[in-house]
Amino acid sequence: MSKILQLVGFKVEREFFGVPIAAVKEIIRVPDITPVPDTPEFVEGVVNLRGRIVPVIDMRRRVGVPAAERTRGNRILVLELAGKMVGLIVDSASDIIKISEDAIEPPPDIVSSIGAEYVTGVGKLEGKLIVLLDLTRLLSAEEMRKVEVVGRKLSEGEKDVLGRGRDEKALHSGEAAP
Repeated sequence: MSKILQLVGFKVEREFFGVPIAAVKEIIRVPDITPVPDTPEFVEGVVNLRGRIVPVIDMRRRVGVPAAERTRGNRILVLELAGKMVGLIVDSASDIIKISEDAIEPPPDIVSSIGAEYVTGVGKLEGKLIVLLDLTRLLSAEEMRKVEVVGRKLSEGEKDVLGRGRDEKALHSGEAAP
C-alpha cells in the first residue's frame, strides 16, 4: 500500500498545482501589496500580515504565464519556507487533495528547461494532472536573501515610523516619550 500525500491545490491559468499541506500556514484574500524595488521580477512586493512583513510571489510571473486582471477568486497562500514566511498569489485555491504516491510520476523532460528547479513531479487524480512543487526551490538562495533583506528593512522602517509617531504625540501632549 502506497503512502497518501495531502496537498493544498491551486490554479494558475489552466494549470493545477499542489504543495504539501504542512507548508501552508493559511490562505487569505489578496490585500494591498507594497511594491519593493530591487527584487526579482516575480516578487510582487510585501504585505503586513498581523505585524509580520511577508514577501509575496506572483505565481503567474514565476511560472511564465501572462499577467491577468486580479479577481475576487485570487488568493495568497501563506507558506513557511525554511523558517521564513512567504506568500504566493494564485488564481484560486482548492480544498485539500489526497493523492497516492503511486499516482505521481517524475516531471516530463520538457520541464527540464522551465521550472525544473522547483517541479518535483506530476500527479494524476480523477483525470486531472497536478504539478507538484518543491517550495524550498521556488526562490533561489540569492533571491530569498534579497527578499529577506528588503522585508527586514521595511519591518524596521515601520517600527521607526511607529516609534517617531509615539514620540511626536508625547511631545505635543507634554508627556515623556516611552
